[in-house]
Amino acid sequence: MATFIAAFLFLLVFFLLMSVGYLIKRKAVQGSCGGLGALGIEKACDCDEPCDRRKARDAKERERQEKLAKHRII
Repeated sequence: MATFIAAFLFLLVFFLLMSVGYLIKRKAVQGSCGGLGALGIEKACDCDEPCDRRKARDAKERERQEKLAKHRII
């Protein structure tokens, strides 16, 4: 039982530290291999023309980035 509690506490501390790191850096956790970019693939789907949902999502993300840049203090 002591081993289980020790392992649980270790994982709890580990996740707590990861969450603090995310809050400080505002950067998502990513793999070390580079993901699809390392393979020369720019996007998850191989479509020449993205679907309407993807276009709307990309437009919304661009709008959010522009708003953040406009209202940036530093």
